[in-house]
Amino acid sequence: MLEEFKKFALKGNVVDLAIGVIIGAAFGKIVDSLVADIIMPFIGALGGVDFSNYFFGLNSAVNSPILSEAKKQGAVLAYGNFVTVAINFIIIAFVLFMVVKGINKLQKKQPPKEEAPAAKAEDVVLLGEIRDLLRQKQV
Repeated sequence: MLEEFKKFALKGNVVDLAIGVIIGAAFGKIVDSLVADIIMPFIGALGGVDFSNYFFGLNSAVNSPILSEAKKQGAVLAYGNFVTVAINFIIIAFVLFMVVKGINKLQKKQPPKEEAPAAKAEDVVLLGEIRDLLRQKQV
């Protein structure tokens, strides 16, 4: 069983998937930083909006205007965090769209490789020679 697991774990597809997950996690952190540190401050400056502190207190004990303090006071519905995550998703989807579009454009620009004609099977060559000999005898 250990040998089977070793074969499974070291297959190319499994290793490729693991590398993709690790790179995806790192890319997610980059996008989170892009949204939180670059995009959201601009949105906040335009309309004075800070999505991170948008929430509803679900009981009467919650009276703080700051989300982290309100969570300590009781249950809150933090819809501002959801808005931020939704913006993250839109940005990730757009970036991935642009990457795929760029890759497709690069693939179209490359000239197709000319392949050498495939070698004919021996029996096909022999049949062609017989056909040619029969044509010569008929003329």
